[in-house]
Amino acid sequence: MEIVLLLCSYLVGAIPFGLVVGKMAGVDVRQHGSKNIGATNVSRTLGKKLGAVTLILDVCKGFIPMAVASSVLGTEPSSAIVVYGCGIMSVLGHMFPVYLGFKGGKGVATGLGVFLYLSPLAILISLVIFVAVVAVSGYVSAGSLLASGLFPLWLYLFNGSRLIIICAAVIAGLIWVKHHENIGRLLRGEEKSWKKK
Repeated sequence: MEIVLLLCSYLVGAIPFGLVVGKMAGVDVRQHGSKNIGATNVSRTLGKKLGAVTLILDVCKGFIPMAVASSVLGTEPSSAIVVYGCGIMSVLGHMFPVYLGFKGGKGVATGLGVFLYLSPLAILISLVIFVAVVAVSGYVSAGSLLASGLFPLWLYLFNGSRLIIICAAVIAGLIWVKHHENIGRLLRGEEKSWKKK
């Protein structure tokens, strides 16, 4: 059962909702903007409404598999590893979807869904940081990197379990790795800003 839950979490995470939403609007988002299937590129390409729809769907990809796994396995301490593993697998599915030749998004929204399951309070703090950084700098990538990178710290300060902190740290690390090109552009001052039309 545990293996089935982990596999299903990956397959759910791999559903390219950004691409699906774009196709329904008659646009392949992989051919526009950053060519990413995530909510940010959908928003830039197709507008904020469809970007918001993509964001919500991608967040659900991270949250729902963990909630289902928890419901199926119960609250036994040993089941926590599988539940957190389902969160990691859903993010990996989004980043490396089997449906698209393992070329997917950067995992921020799906990671948000996992973080939301782990600690809604910590998410609020990270969201405040995200909004503040984007408002000041105009860089969504910078806000995403800082908010995700600090999330494990909030869990630590809230006395989260070692497993929860490890799960959050793994996902934050994956998000940073997938943002390596953005990091390079930020360091060179070449990253696209929402403030620049």
